[in-house]
Amino acid sequence: MRDKLLTTLRRITGMFASFTAGQKAVTIFAVLAIIIGGYFFATWASKPTLAPLYSNLAAADASAVVDKLAAGGVTYELANGGQTIMVPQDQVYNLRLQMSGAGLPAQSDSGYALLDKQGVTTSEFMQQVGYQRAMETELANTIKAIDGVKLATVHLAIPKKDIFSADSVKPTASVLVGTVPGKSLTQSQVDAIVHLVASSIEGLDADQVTVADATGKILAAGGKTTGASGAGDAQSQQTGSFESRMGSSVQAMLEQVVGPGHAHVSVTADLDFDQTETKTLTYTQDPKIAPLSETHTTEGYSGGGGTGSTGVLGPDNISVPSGTGTGSYSKTSETKDNSIGSVIETRKAAPGKVRRLGVAVVLDQATAKNLSTAQVEKLVSSAVGLDTTRGDTLAVSTMSFDQSAAKATAQDLAAADQATKQDQLLSMAKTGAMIGGILLLVMFALLAGRRKKKAGLTAAEKAQLREAQEALAEARARATAALEAPPELPALEMASGPVLDPVLEGQQREIAAMVERQPDEVAIVLRSWLADQRTGANR
Repeated sequence: MRDKLLTTLRRITGMFASFTAGQKAVTIFAVLAIIIGGYFFATWASKPTLAPLYSNLAAADASAVVDKLAAGGVTYELANGGQTIMVPQDQVYNLRLQMSGAGLPAQSDSGYALLDKQGVTTSEFMQQVGYQRAMETELANTIKAIDGVKLATVHLAIPKKDIFSADSVKPTASVLVGTVPGKSLTQSQVDAIVHLVASSIEGLDADQVTVADATGKILAAGGKTTGASGAGDAQSQQTGSFESRMGSSVQAMLEQVVGPGHAHVSVTADLDFDQTETKTLTYTQDPKIAPLSETHTTEGYSGGGGTGSTGVLGPDNISVPSGTGTGSYSKTSETKDNSIGSVIETRKAAPGKVRRLGVAVVLDQATAKNLSTAQVEKLVSSAVGLDTTRGDTLAVSTMSFDQSAAKATAQDLAAADQATKQDQLLSMAKTGAMIGGILLLVMFALLAGRRKKKAGLTAAEKAQLREAQEALAEARARATAALEAPPELPALEMASGPVLDPVLEGQQREIAAMVERQPDEVAIVLRSWLADQRTGANR
């Protein structure tokens, strides 16, 4: 086994010694590149995956945690301006337990931890201040959890309660938020901040919370986000969304006829956002249902006049006769108490009803020559649900579109495309030139190596090569003499050996030609022969 290794090592050393300076440099460079590449690959493969250990740490807590990790020899990285500590993913939970056992992160100057330091000797004023500071910090940390909020600061103004005062002052709050770059808070997020703060402090109303961003813009002033201002923004967004959706659908329909970019649709909508409620009371009675109670009354009278003198006294106290005769009287009445049902109907009108709609359509004259304006109006009216009774309007016009901007854009795109192609061609040319140069250097090194190998054989190799060439020449001469001998001579047998035939002569030529064409391969074969001869002699 040892002899084989030594033989292999000698061959490799001999092959490397036979290389030219250029080949040696290329070989050494390739070996170094493989070693360095393997080192970096092994380093990258062995690098652990990092995960956040803690986020949004205070400066003091981050410093304490980093010192603890450094003392334990744990690999870590800082992110988010030093507020986030990254550690190997498989050690996150163990490190958290260790840090918790060490009392980290302490957060001794924030949150409800402030209340832990208050003792029985703490004054009422300090208790109130500590409670206020704790609430401010906890609210700030809660607001930071909202998507898009990077920093948050809360200030509370909580008045002191006085049991002997009839007038009570309500608390107020102000919030300063900082968003991540390129992102802004939506109206719903601002409302969430307002109601979150208002619901966390006793006696604090939403209209007493002010929210501002880092640029100084007021996002909520005294709860107005939930009143007229917030409602106005929501109504504007809903109106714009309705107009955009309606205009896009009509424009997409028209572009199928006149082509993309040859039609423009503008929609203006007046939406009713009033919340109305209508109540209707209706009484009903079913004739098939029997009445609850029924009363019938009948009155009648009949008879003749009396013989006595009856009447009233006159002006002189003289009785005036009233007359005599017969008469009759009859009266009938009926009363029914029926059951009456009532129906109360309440309707609430949802906001967003269209009160008026205005649609304007402009078509490119170059592509809309064969279109009828009446047909376009009919199509658009059906698409938007036009109602002339409520005052909706529709205007369709055909005009020449300005194509200068489109042409300039097309030219810019073409120029950019051409520049990109030129850059690609230039890059390919550079790469090709680099590869060609490397190939030329390799070919030049190989050719130079062959020349050097051919001219730089050792004395033993040259003697061995000369002996082979002389033996081949002698065999060729004997074969030529045998071929020129008279035919009556017996078979040629000389002491020096048998005569070569034409096949051997052809092999001789091939060997000589191979020595001329491939001297380096012949030299390697000769070296292996010499090495085998030396090994046999040693044995």
